[in-house]
Amino acid sequence: MGIDHILLIVSLLLLVSILAGKTSYRLGIPTLLLFLIIGMLAGSEGFGKIPFDDPERAQFIGIIALNYILFSGGFDTSWKSIRPVIGKGVMLSTVGVVLTAGLVALVVWYFTHFTFLEAFLLGAIVSSTDAAAVFSILRSKSVSLKGQLRPTLELESGSNDPMAYFLTVSIISIIQSPDKTLLSIVPLFFMQFSIGAIMGFGMGKFGQLVINRIKLDYDGLYPVLALALVILTFSATQFLHGNGFLAVYICGVFLGNKELIHKKTLVKFFDGVAWLMQIILFLTLGLLVYPSEMIPLLVPGILVSLFLIFIARPVAVMLSLSVFKMYNRDRLFISWVGLRGAVPIVFATYPMLIGVDSSHTIFNLVFFVTIISVLVQGTSLPLVSKWLHVALPLKLRRRTPADIELSDSVKSELIEVDIMDDSPAAGRKILELNFPKTALIVMINRSGKFITPNGNTQIMKGDKLMILAETAESLTKALNLVCPVITGEES
Repeated sequence: MGIDHILLIVSLLLLVSILAGKTSYRLGIPTLLLFLIIGMLAGSEGFGKIPFDDPERAQFIGIIALNYILFSGGFDTSWKSIRPVIGKGVMLSTVGVVLTAGLVALVVWYFTHFTFLEAFLLGAIVSSTDAAAVFSILRSKSVSLKGQLRPTLELESGSNDPMAYFLTVSIISIIQSPDKTLLSIVPLFFMQFSIGAIMGFGMGKFGQLVINRIKLDYDGLYPVLALALVILTFSATQFLHGNGFLAVYICGVFLGNKELIHKKTLVKFFDGVAWLMQIILFLTLGLLVYPSEMIPLLVPGILVSLFLIFIARPVAVMLSLSVFKMYNRDRLFISWVGLRGAVPIVFATYPMLIGVDSSHTIFNLVFFVTIISVLVQGTSLPLVSKWLHVALPLKLRRRTPADIELSDSVKSELIEVDIMDDSPAAGRKILELNFPKTALIVMINRSGKFITPNGNTQIMKGDKLMILAETAESLTKALNLVCPVITGEES
């Protein structure tokens, strides 16, 4: 095809994917599924008839895309919110990943013709989660989560990809060198993750100094500088035999929690870049799939997927979080939030490139697992959150930086509360409520009109109050004054 035809096809695919993503957002269907379907329909066995059978090129695109997706996720992560759950997140992203991979490996090895290493390789590839699809569904259905569930899931999703990558490449190296054993990868684990962590912090500090001290003539060059920093972090870490994905994520978290020039612009820019990378990645992987090769694997694909969803993931989560004091319903919900996304499909290209036996079977099984996981877990998340009572009431919704922009120096949290008919605050003036000094009603939405309140402002039924609180204690006290059924756990 000529360059003009390629550009036409790429632009049409991007346009269709964006429009499909808007539709899926409203319907609560994960955008990942639609992007993959569009890619499959455009492929050589679909309506588009686009020939694409190049795992190496797909892997290259996947690595670039994953770097920016991971960096964007870390850049938008609040250290204040994930610090209390750092232990849970680390356990889920390390021990949880290994347990998931091991359980899947044992079942696949016992019931199929795979060798144990091939089965373990399949388990390692599907061991990481993709919470980006989860949060898009929760936002589209106006579902907020109680307590520390959201930061725990956020931290797990951003930090478990490096572990899955490490297991995948390590098992492949053992397959290539039969004299190696699984125990031989333990020192490699500590080396890769130590170098990755050090490089992540180091490149984050370097990036902060460069961005804040360099005086660029054009403001538009700052996002370009950040783009280069991401790839430099990954490639330099890989060159030093560290885990590049871990370094990129840590670098993103570090920079996202520091004062930067044009930080608001950078946050919005990387949010757009992450979406673009996801679309390109999912379309590419969809093009790489041949549906005719997947039909013979329909039954084993479904069985492996169901085992992963209903047994392997829950057991791994329960064991990983057994050392922490938390509600069982929280553990069950975290178990259900185990969506597989594009990362496993990208990792599934690694055995294809080195000619591992059953590599095409592994790739197709991974694709099955991803689609079924999205269909079963993704579409049922709002319902499961209500069943397990982990969703906040509709009258209390947590606002995020995506909803409203605050100064970088503001460390408080913004909460929106609906004043119901039974609220004790209805009909009373703000000064009569005895609000804590560290909590403020900063705005009132009354019938679509926004009111800047003062002490004499009377609160009416149906008002939507935006409350800004400095501490968790003041937030709980303020919420109890306007909505006493809200408990400390829910806030």
